[in-house]
Amino acid sequence: MEIEFLQSLVIILAVSATVLFILGRFKIPSVVGFLIAGVILGPYGFKLIGNVREVELFAQIGIILLMFTIGLEFSLRNLLMLRKVVFGSGLLQLITTIVAIGGLSYLFLHKSFNVSLFNGFLIALSSTAIVVKILQDRGELHTPHGRLAFGVLIFQDICVVPLMLLVPFLGGNGGDIFKLFLILIKAGIFISLILFVAYWAVPKMLHEIVSIRSRELFVITIILLCLGTAFITSLLGLSLALGAFLAGVVISESEYSAQAISDILPMKESFTGLFFVSIGMLMNMHFLQAHFIYIFVIVLLIILIKICATSFSCFITGHSLRSSVQAGFYIAQIGELSFILALAGKKGGLITGQGYQIFLSASIITMLFTPLMMSIAPGVSSLFVSRDIMARWRRLVEEGEFAPDRRQGHVIIIGFGVNGRNLARVLKETHIPYVILELNNTTVRKMRKKGEPIYYGDGTSREILHKLGIHSAKVLVVAISDAAATRRIVQIARKENPDLHIIVRTRYVAEVDHLLHLGANEVIPEEFETSIEIFSRVLHHYHLPINLIMEYIDKVRQDSYSVLRDVRLPEKTMADRSDLLRGIETEAYIITGRCGKRGCSIKDLDLRARTGATIIAVKRGETMHPNPPPNFILREGDVVILIGKKSDIRRAMRYIE
Repeated sequence: MEIEFLQSLVIILAVSATVLFILGRFKIPSVVGFLIAGVILGPYGFKLIGNVREVELFAQIGIILLMFTIGLEFSLRNLLMLRKVVFGSGLLQLITTIVAIGGLSYLFLHKSFNVSLFNGFLIALSSTAIVVKILQDRGELHTPHGRLAFGVLIFQDICVVPLMLLVPFLGGNGGDIFKLFLILIKAGIFISLILFVAYWAVPKMLHEIVSIRSRELFVITIILLCLGTAFITSLLGLSLALGAFLAGVVISESEYSAQAISDILPMKESFTGLFFVSIGMLMNMHFLQAHFIYIFVIVLLIILIKICATSFSCFITGHSLRSSVQAGFYIAQIGELSFILALAGKKGGLITGQGYQIFLSASIITMLFTPLMMSIAPGVSSLFVSRDIMARWRRLVEEGEFAPDRRQGHVIIIGFGVNGRNLARVLKETHIPYVILELNNTTVRKMRKKGEPIYYGDGTSREILHKLGIHSAKVLVVAISDAAATRRIVQIARKENPDLHIIVRTRYVAEVDHLLHLGANEVIPEEFETSIEIFSRVLHHYHLPINLIMEYIDKVRQDSYSVLRDVRLPEKTMADRSDLLRGIETEAYIITGRCGKRGCSIKDLDLRARTGATIIAVKRGETMHPNPPPNFILREGDVVILIGKKSDIRRAMRYIE
């Protein structure tokens, strides 16, 4: 039995690694690869693993570990930062999707309210693992639409726990309303106990564990907390997944959370991979082939409903229409946590075997479509918001008190992050007129109270750029993180004002040529500016002349950083120029009571003529005197800074003594 289990595990890892390697060549997310590997391995694929009981065991282990890692990354602080998105857009998106899916299910599929509501639960959740992974890979996690999608996903992850508590009640196994309240009270007491333990017992226990200075003991303790909490929740009639999630939250709130995350997160991909492989193994390919058209129609309806529900929920809670539509495309799939609900619903009789296969097929297909949906989202959202009816609707929301003063030769700043704030501060001090456009309405309200000429709006809107005075502006600075929006802004601005000087900040080098082609005059990639700062400091540490360092910087910045982008170095090497200062050192020497030269002036000392060393500064108390004059009198306690060759400095120190 043990050999069979080990054999199955080895086969899963081998096939998964092979599939991920192949799909990685095509930039396909790893989650999709795990699902495909599961389909290949499963009893409905090549039957490399045919024991369904082993498959279900893998799924249970995957669920526990997946929920534990989600809880481990759960941060109350991050939740508060995104509270408007999480509890505003997230709540409305969940309710809207559940109502839409549940209503259609009740009208066309089932006449059971409980089953229809459960179907709404399944479809409403999206894939945190896939979306966040792609957002990180594309550098969009901190863009407006990235934060929006992430906030909605956080709320969905939180809601898995109460939704799972409702599953037994919907299936009839939870009894009447009284029993439902009993379950909720039991869960509330247990969660309160867990939180109490998190703040009192766990930190003390982990402190004692850490004092042993054994990493193995620390990791074993973390895993014990995960499995032990899941086991206790199971004994109390709650789900294993709930216990694993709470165990993660307990550790995340302790002072040792950073170490726990660093030890556990490297295994997260394996944990989630095991879960997704097990889900793929349960998919019946013969069933998919026999009902392909039916399932494909369901997939299209799911994607359409989720896009509309998310876009509506985000837009109605005060976010821009373009970001809302883009976030809708990003989270249009069915999520991994829906599989947890589906397994619980299958046990509770809320979903039949055929319905479960339809759900599995539709879920996996929507996940496979996710990279494509995220690729076309920027173009579709820009096209959508450019329609006349949408433009009129957007103006009602975005304009408000939008009436900037008429300006001539001013600077337009799009994006009021760190770069935008610093630029605005300098422009204000130099009395250069400017106007700011920002998509964060909280920032707009806050800065308007401080007197900043800032307005809420989407820079991809031609009408809003007109209101900012794009025709009379002298400079446009685009300092936002959204690459697609940046390209659109540059394109519109160049068309509207051919004489405008456009400066763009971008994160990635790949954007430079495209932005220059669209009409940007200068493109500043953060990657290269960071590298310039690093090498300039290194050269400064090696005492290269400042004008030589500036020469290198100018060479790098010429022709839009072509030196760095072509991976070429300047013809003359740094080593050749560094010979100029080879052998030159600095040294500090304190004038003591035994020093025979105290009371002498620098001129009388005649140090350079006698020793070859030079005094470049004198520190007296807390005051530094750089380049002291010849009549400067040396006193006891003065610290003299000498520069010269090592032999000259030694000779100077003996001479002063």
